[in-house]
Amino acid sequence: MNPTILLIIPAYNEEQNIRSLIDAISSIKYSYKVDVLIIDDCSTDNTLAVCNELNLNVINLPCNLGIGGAVQTGYKYANKNKYDIAIQVDGDGQHDPAFIVELLDPILNNEADMVIGSRYINKLGFQSTLIRRIGISYFSKLIKVLTKQEITDPTSGFRACNKRTVELFSKRYPVDYPEPESIMYLKRKGYRIKEVPVHMKERVGGKSSITSVRSIYYMTKVSLAILIDKMRKQVI
Repeated sequence: MNPTILLIIPAYNEEQNIRSLIDAISSIKYSYKVDVLIIDDCSTDNTLAVCNELNLNVINLPCNLGIGGAVQTGYKYANKNKYDIAIQVDGDGQHDPAFIVELLDPILNNEADMVIGSRYINKLGFQSTLIRRIGISYFSKLIKVLTKQEITDPTSGFRACNKRTVELFSKRYPVDYPEPESIMYLKRKGYRIKEVPVHMKERVGGKSSITSVRSIYYMTKVSLAILIDKMRKQVI
């Protein structure tokens, strides 16, 4: 039986990117039926209007929840509708849908519970800004020290989850900058995580919510959350 697959696309003020992303997804011939769900995180631009024009399945959040809340909304939807696999694709167009098949393969072969698309395995495509690369390297080293597993791209939001992981994330998912913290959470629960090489693109339109000042808050907050999660394992 073919698996049911949902693409979860969180979007906040992505009117300049969402159309080209959907065009790229639509141009790919998948071997399985793939549904698309846009989570409009209370955008203040015309993101919702563009989605409605394209006749997309959209959840329009009544208030801005941030990336963690938006993504968890997608996982709740996937769990409620009994999808076998959920794949997160950011609405800014940086994730190339052509690599969705690579994310799917380890899930379909029962090799992993979550698969992360990493730009740092083959180091091709857009490698992010210098300050973000420093942060990514820091979190990669921290996670390796705490879990003994190397995750080369711990901040990547390009990821696929099996049904077991979808159910877990539908119940609990980090709120702010959730990617590294969710990795630690899965490792504490004994879930299998695998990375596959992908290419990423530079954002074309709009702007990222992570500024230089926010980056400092991000690293501090997520570091504390990861360390607390590690201590939970030791206590429990």
